[in-house]
Amino acid sequence: MRASCCFIEPSCKKVEICNPYPPGKTDRALSGKMTATSSSLVFSGCFVTLLIWGCTSVVCLVDEKLAAQPPTTIGYHSTEMMIANATHGESALSFACGNTTNRCMEYCDLCHSYYGGPTMDCLSTLLNHLCLSNYENAMASLNSNDWCIWSNVSGLYSNLSQCTEEISDCLVIPWPNPLVEQTFLNIHSRFFKDCPSEELSDPPPVIIFALVITPICLIPVMVSLVVLKTKNGDGSS
Repeated sequence: MRASCCFIEPSCKKVEICNPYPPGKTDRALSGKMTATSSSLVFSGCFVTLLIWGCTSVVCLVDEKLAAQPPTTIGYHSTEMMIANATHGESALSFACGNTTNRCMEYCDLCHSYYGGPTMDCLSTLLNHLCLSNYENAMASLNSNDWCIWSNVSGLYSNLSQCTEEISDCLVIPWPNPLVEQTFLNIHSRFFKDCPSEELSDPPPVIIFALVITPICLIPVMVSLVVLKTKNGDGSS
């Protein structure tokens, strides 16, 4: 069978448009194209779905690995590493450094490298990670009932005071200073707030009565002596 053709003459030019499919087969050709297009769409949809599922799985695995990583904290060992890094090479200090201990130069190098000088921020860092951390660990090793017994904590308290004084002297910062005072206030409010204070308690009632009654009894005696001496003209007894 021959293919059907038609003729259109726009602008007086004869153009022949031919249908490549014979009559009766046009519907089948169109149906075949639609079936192929539908199959392509289904395949594309499945591929996009698998791609989204794969990306979601990868993102979830990455999030789980990030969540499983422990947080990084700055503590005693990190401060020691900072000191080691600061003292690894010789550096010229632009400020005076104390020489009360053999570690003064290490403290000064750390402040020079990370803070630009012996600032209060540098002093706070050194106190927190070199003095307070040791004191808090030592107090945690004791029973909380022993915190109020001075003989158990006096050595730890003295070591803390000596540590703060040593670092302050190395950085040529006056001691005591507001930062050190605030440090000890925080310690007292944390460890010793529940300890009874016997020095501020009232004395026994017997002592209070004796202190009150003694002046009252002495007043009549003094008055009597004055009257007796007044009766004698020369004041002799």
